[in-house]
Amino acid sequence: MRFIAVIALACLACGRAWSGLLEEVVQLPVEVRDIHHRTHQHRIIVTIWRDDERGSSPFLVLNHGRAGSAERRAKLGRARYTANARYFVAQGFAVFVPTRVGYGVTGGPDVEYSGPCARRNFSGAFDAGVAQTIAVIELAKAQPYVDGTRGLLVGQSFGGAITVALASKNPKGILGAINFAGGSGGDPERKPDSPCSESVLRNLFGAYGKTSRIPAAWLYSENDRYWGRDNPRAWHETFRSAGGVAEFVQLPAFRADGHASFTGNPEAWRPEVEKFLASLNVVK
Repeated sequence: MRFIAVIALACLACGRAWSGLLEEVVQLPVEVRDIHHRTHQHRIIVTIWRDDERGSSPFLVLNHGRAGSAERRAKLGRARYTANARYFVAQGFAVFVPTRVGYGVTGGPDVEYSGPCARRNFSGAFDAGVAQTIAVIELAKAQPYVDGTRGLLVGQSFGGAITVALASKNPKGILGAINFAGGSGGDPERKPDSPCSESVLRNLFGAYGKTSRIPAAWLYSENDRYWGRDNPRAWHETFRSAGGVAEFVQLPAFRADGHASFTGNPEAWRPEVEKFLASLNVVK
């Protein structure tokens, strides 16, 4: 797959700032391939959060998850993660939140479709997200307020799996990765705790572990109805046994489905994240 990142930006909404916090929205051209090897060129919308009083900040790319229906993916709007982004800005980061191809205001084809439940091609679907994230990393590094040698990957659900996939490539300038409830193929309503093609995903995490050397934290709630309690531990063990460097953090149950802990229960994960960030020394 050929990755391109054209840093030709059109500012869509600027000047929304308060107490040093600035929110900007830009367009970024990307090129991706789907699981059928079809190439797609599109412009994605990227929301940038930063403290305009900081001269130089490490950067953080935050990837959203994947809804199970086209209608819900369209309703994503613009991925912002406002509360979480503000938190990470307060930790010292400039935060880049892409709305990927096939979602919300970006629109376009569903390039992250992975196939029928019994025959998922997770690798190809994650690669589509990886290509877009690489473009966002290049965008971040091109900004005058960013220290391109100090980056962090963060993702939730499908975005968490993209984070693991990209970290396995050990991209230059990325010092760590945080996987919140990462995976794919879950259906909490019709098949709670039993994701599609689970063994395929487990083996893929093992393949990622063979090459991944970037320190990572994997955080999963004990009542995640997308994956169940045991599958994430098995994925992590497969990843770690293959050589991957990652700590597994078991988060407490949250309401009826802990899959939403990233946005709904920050008090549970923030202490763990802050310990991880301290160990990386990514923020100076």
